[in-house]
Amino acid sequence: MTDSPAERPRRIVARREGPLLVEGPVEVVLEDGTTVSSDRFCVALCTCRRSRIHPWCDTSHRRRSPTAHPGSDH
Repeated sequence: MTDSPAERPRRIVARREGPLLVEGPVEVVLEDGTTVSSDRFCVALCTCRRSRIHPWCDTSHRRRSPTAHPGSDH
């Protein structure tokens, strides 16, 4: 096995929380059959479906609802 990009396996990094990180360039086929592509060296694919630019991640998974302040009744 060689180290040339064309001959080595594509690397995908899966995390418990957050996007899938995929070595690019990539083409993604969406549910409706549309194909989107990116020439970047690494792309983040949204897995939470919160992204406004789906299938690309916009870090929407980081946003959480505000927590109650200590000592409050809510």
